[in-house]
Amino acid sequence: MSTHSPPRAPEPAPIYTSLRDQILSLVPAEAGIVPLPKAPHIWGVLTEMGFPNGSATLVALADGTTSMYFSGGGGIIGCGQHAAVAAAAQALVGATADHLEVLSPTTTFPLPTAGRVQFYVLTLAGARTAEADQQELAAGRHALSDLFRYSDDLVTQVRRHSQ
Repeated sequence: MSTHSPPRAPEPAPIYTSLRDQILSLVPAEAGIVPLPKAPHIWGVLTEMGFPNGSATLVALADGTTSMYFSGGGGIIGCGQHAAVAAAAQALVGATADHLEVLSPTTTFPLPTAGRVQFYVLTLAGARTAEADQQELAAGRHALSDLFRYSDDLVTQVRRHSQ
């Protein structure tokens, strides 16, 4: 009997790794990022989606800063200058306050595998995380489906305003 594991995605481009690491190591106070009243301890969210050919990272910060990074090296940076994008980013950050109980503290930040979604919630006390199946999230069958919907709304706004 042979075991077959899914093919590994290619190594992320250095620019992707660099941008992602910058966000994950950011000190919010030094960057002037203040948490929202609805989520007073949360300053950012990374929603990462795994695909057979790599990963995509959606960054939403409490100040409305929004970016998307693609592990192949492309991305969209600085979309939060558009009011609708900033509002969607802040809605995602605010919504995480209702889900902290299903997120575990973490100090490691692996990328998700194909078909999986990894949430990293950046709090003043450190990062918290949870991973789920993308289909379960999209179908509303997971405790974090709400966050996935907010993330999807943000992606829609990014696409709308980056064309």
